[in-house]
Amino acid sequence: MLPDAKLSGALRYWAERWQGVLLSLVVVVATLWLALSGQLGLYIHPRYFVFTIVMAVIGLVLVGAGFARRRSFEVERTGRVATALTGVGVVLLVIMGVAMVVVPPTTLTSATATQREVNSGGLGTEDDADQAAALIGTGDFEQLSVREWVSLLAQSSDPGFYADKTAQVTGFVTPDTKDSENVFYVARFVVTCCAVDAQPIGVPVYLPGWQSEYEIDDWVQVTGRFDPSVSAAASDPLAITPVEILPVDQPKDPYVY
Repeated sequence: MLPDAKLSGALRYWAERWQGVLLSLVVVVATLWLALSGQLGLYIHPRYFVFTIVMAVIGLVLVGAGFARRRSFEVERTGRVATALTGVGVVLLVIMGVAMVVVPPTTLTSATATQREVNSGGLGTEDDADQAAALIGTGDFEQLSVREWVSLLAQSSDPGFYADKTAQVTGFVTPDTKDSENVFYVARFVVTCCAVDAQPIGVPVYLPGWQSEYEIDDWVQVTGRFDPSVSAAASDPLAITPVEILPVDQPKDPYVY
């Protein structure tokens, strides 16, 4: 058998035998790295941290066992197409491994919020409303989070209920798709299991021309009171009339659970 045929055959055999193991290794190492760097929460709910880490460690042991089992093999002649496909597979594995370690993990953005529609899901309204009502009872309205205000707004849009209540909410800026010139949401993502099922929620803020001061995906803290929406095109009957908007850093844990 010609040397180049032997080489291509060896490459194909190696890739066919080890691609699955290498792919598993990439996933396991990336998972453990995210856990050690404190960024696993960008992808899954904290309740699954322990399970995921344990499974990653088990996976690492199994990958090690897979590498340890080496057997002799007979190289067969392979064609150029098969060799080329094998090379592509190896390159993709290398790129995937480098990307998962080198490219920094990021949170979901307003692009996802727009695709999934703000306040279209992700709320357990009864439990959240009960918790919000308990905080309302303390009179410390600024302790209510975006999720709790959204729950209250889903229960009642009576302006009188909110007349004496000042809200202070923190989230990222995403436009109201029905009136993006005048209204934006202070938004967060609710994660039930992982980032794949994350649902955007947000509190509307009425501020005509807000684009001249704030950019989409900026993190802000907005303080103000709820008033009937002046905008007839807006998605919500009530919106915060802001008295103060402060730029803030993205929190370490940007999602709500």
